[in-house]
Amino acid sequence: MPHERPTGWTEIRSAVVDCTVLAIACLITYLLVTRVVSRVYSVSRADDLLGGMWAVIATVFVNRDSYQQSLAAAASRMGATSISFIVCFVYLLFLPFHIWALASLIGVSALAVTLLGRPQDAITAAITTAVVMVVVAVSPSHAWQQPILRFADTLIGVAVGIAAAWTGLRVIRPRIDGPS
Repeated sequence: MPHERPTGWTEIRSAVVDCTVLAIACLITYLLVTRVVSRVYSVSRADDLLGGMWAVIATVFVNRDSYQQSLAAAASRMGATSISFIVCFVYLLFLPFHIWALASLIGVSALAVTLLGRPQDAITAAITTAVVMVVVAVSPSHAWQQPILRFADTLIGVAVGIAAAWTGLRVIRPRIDGPS
């Protein structure tokens, strides 16, 4: 059943609250990665900003209509990212960026999740691999670290996203929607 546009004040208020929770979660995620984690380990300011963006994308990715859907999205995101991490990390330990490696690793990561019975995660694994490899093309020094950093960014984004989903769906929404 497709979602319909909110029409009543209660639906509009719920939509505003949900989007506000998402926005605050994205802000928290971005600040965690760019201001807190970057103090622990930083390759460069540009890489910190990229990490912040990548973590925010993970936060948005797991924000769904129900807590169960958010958990499923989190598992999907982490599974696909894990496969991409392994594929890219192993490659980058031994070899530098190459355009053929970009294409091959995208195919390998998509194939790996498909063969593991998660074909719906192939797109996410391919996108993650593309991001890691293009970042390595832009900044090739310490290339093997990029999969680790993007995995950590994803983990932070997913954790904040799940916390936000729980807070929004189980704490805030019941208070504004009132008893059913």
